[in-house]
Amino acid sequence: MTVLSIGDLAMTFQTRNSNHRIKTDMLRLSDELATGLTSDMRAATGGNLGAVAGIDHQLGTLSAYRVAANEATLFLGALQRGLETVQTTTSDLGPGLLLAASSGQAALVDAAAADAKARFSTVVSVLNTQVADRAMLGGAMGSGPSLADAETMLAALQTAIAAETTAAGVEAAVDAWFDTGGGGFETVGYLGSADDLAPLRVGPDETAAIELRVDDQEIRDLLKGYALAALVADGALAGNHPERVALVETAGTRLLESDRSLAELRTGIGALEAQVETALARNGAETGALEIARNDILGVDPYRTATELQAVQTQLETLYTITARLSRLSLAEYLR
Repeated sequence: MTVLSIGDLAMTFQTRNSNHRIKTDMLRLSDELATGLTSDMRAATGGNLGAVAGIDHQLGTLSAYRVAANEATLFLGALQRGLETVQTTTSDLGPGLLLAASSGQAALVDAAAADAKARFSTVVSVLNTQVADRAMLGGAMGSGPSLADAETMLAALQTAIAAETTAAGVEAAVDAWFDTGGGGFETVGYLGSADDLAPLRVGPDETAAIELRVDDQEIRDLLKGYALAALVADGALAGNHPERVALVETAGTRLLESDRSLAELRTGIGALEAQVETALARNGAETGALEIARNDILGVDPYRTATELQAVQTQLETLYTITARLSRLSLAEYLR
C-alpha cells in the first residue's frame, strides 16, 4: 500500500493556512452576529447592489434632513424662550408705567422710568442672543450682536430729541429715529443683515423659514416703548413734570400694545416648531422603514450565525489540540 505523507515544513504551512481560514471565518461570523448584517453584500443581493445603494442614498439624505431639523429645533427653541423673556418683562413693565403716570407723583414716575431703562438693557441683551454662533434675530448676518447696546441707542436718541420740549415732540422724534429708512435705527441701532436667515430644509420639498429680525416693525415698536420711558430716566423734558408724566404714560401704552404683538410673534414661532417636529417624526418613520427594508435584504439569521460561530470555534479548538499533539511527535520523544 502506498502511503502519502507531507514534510514538516508543508505541514506547518498547512496548519497555519487552516488557522488563518478558521480565524477569518470566526471574525466574519462574530461581526455578522453583532451587526445582524451579512458581510458579503454581493452574495446577499445576487450581485445587484442597486436596491441597497438606493436605500443607503435615501438614508443619507434623511440623515442630513434630521441634522437640519434638529438645528431648526434648537434655533426656534432659543427664539421662543428669548421672546418669552421679553414678553414677560414687557407685560410687567407696561402696567407699572401706567400706574406711575396715573399717580402723578414724581418719585413714582422717576422710579418707573429708571426701571424701564434697566429693563431696556435686559431686552436688548436678550434680542442679541446667539444660537450656535449665529445671531438669533440678525437675519443672514451670521455671528455678532443684532443691536447696538442700549446706552449707544439712548445716546443717539438724546441727540435726536434735544430740541423737543413736549411729550408729543419727543414721541415724534423717537418714531422718526426708529422708522425712517436709513435713519438713526438703521445706521446706529440695527447691526444685522437686511436679508432673512436662509430657510432650513427639514424634509423633501419642505423648509422652515425663520423670517423674523430685530428691524421688523413689531420689534421696533417694542424698542420705542422702552426708549421713551428710558429717556425720561436720562433727563428728557427735565423740569416739565406734566410732560414727563405724559411721556411715561405713552411708553406704558405702547408696551401694552407690544405685549400683544409679541404674543402673535410667539404663536408664529410655535407653528414653526410644530412644523419642524412633524417633519422630524415623518423623517424618523421613513428612516425606520428604510432600515427595515435594508435589513430584509442584508440581514442574517442570528440563530444560524451563532450555530456556525460555535462550530468554527470548535474547529479552532480542535486545530489547536492537533497542533499541540503533532508538536510532540518526534523520534527522540518516541524512544524516551
